[in-house]
Amino acid sequence: MTDVRQDALNIARKAIEAVLPENAVREALRGDAFSARTRSGGKIVLTAIGKAAWRMAKAAAETLGDRLDGGVVVTKYGHCNGPIKGVEIFEAGHPFPDENTIKGTVRALERVGGLSAQDTVLFLVSGGGSALFEKPGEGITLDDLVGATDQLLACGADIVEINTIRKRLSSVKGGRFARFVAPAHVFSVVLSDVLGDRLDSIASGPAYPDGSTAADASRIVGKYGLSLSPVLQEALEKETPKSLENVTTLITGSVTALCRAAEFEVSALGYTPLLLTTTLNCEAREAGAFIAAMAKEIRSSGNPLQPPCALLLGGETIVRLKGKGKGGRNQEMALAAAFGIKGLADTAVICVGSDGTDGPTDAAGGVVDGGTIGALAALGIDAEALLADNDSYHALAACGGLVKTGPTGTNVNDLAVVLCR
Repeated sequence: MTDVRQDALNIARKAIEAVLPENAVREALRGDAFSARTRSGGKIVLTAIGKAAWRMAKAAAETLGDRLDGGVVVTKYGHCNGPIKGVEIFEAGHPFPDENTIKGTVRALERVGGLSAQDTVLFLVSGGGSALFEKPGEGITLDDLVGATDQLLACGADIVEINTIRKRLSSVKGGRFARFVAPAHVFSVVLSDVLGDRLDSIASGPAYPDGSTAADASRIVGKYGLSLSPVLQEALEKETPKSLENVTTLITGSVTALCRAAEFEVSALGYTPLLLTTTLNCEAREAGAFIAAMAKEIRSSGNPLQPPCALLLGGETIVRLKGKGKGGRNQEMALAAAFGIKGLADTAVICVGSDGTDGPTDAAGGVVDGGTIGALAALGIDAEALLADNDSYHALAACGGLVKTGPTGTNVNDLAVVLCR
């Protein structure tokens, strides 16, 4: 492995480590807002949802000790690292809800039902919560939810559009969880995976007033030509709560913090950093082509930076599925970038999901350099054909370009780094 590739891997790993949620949760629970809320006593019941739910719940349980009156964690398969005293843990499906999703959510509702105005629901929210915290609305089945989600993911809808639809098909999303909990207070600690930290869209906003409307949902259905049953169409016409009086919300982490951590690591390795954006939101292969073009510009003209330098981008791209291959948005972005940096010495691109999982694969993303496309050609592999088939996973696997971190315990969007030594 070239030095520049190893640098890229080190930067991504350390940036992710810097935004793990444990310290942020402890700080939130020791802060004035939580202390003021719970000073008068009353129960504190935990509900933690999302890919980082176990780590967040573990930190909360250790911080609160006997003050915590138990609760429920619902997280993705493989993201539980052991028992938490007094807390029930459910692992469930992502990006599609499954039967365990429903079981975990129903149990969470049972634990917070019937609380008084003196009680507090500590609601720990992280990315993936939309799939992992779900009880279908009246007359809607799990198959309905999976089908709608499948269409939205395949057509290239962004996360805000996806959640605008999903929250209307649910009895817990779009502020409905907070309404169910009332008169108890919801103290929500949020790890943001939505660009701009839009609280009504993170995990589809179970405890936040919904800023989207039924008209927005109708527009999305028309935009992508979604095929929905009459029951689902009727659900989309119902408005969600637009105000909630029983919620306090703190954001504890975001893609901006991830990018700032990456900047620090880049500088420590002797590269001059330039943060281009924390709101990258376009097709993955277009983003890959763009950042490769930036690398070529640096190599040919020294614009906008002279090597050694690094360009950083945070956000979340999308993939329009046209083939039948295996991969994820970060792998596709990296493979697309490999074509543009072909032949460039001491140049690498890494694209990773902060949660450690990229699409329905065991990889967090991909890392490529100027020799990637040549290496694939030498193996008799047609990289262009694999990219066209959305099969970035097998292309990167063949040349040692997969980045595998395992579940990281956090989820604050994606990071892309272009390194020029």
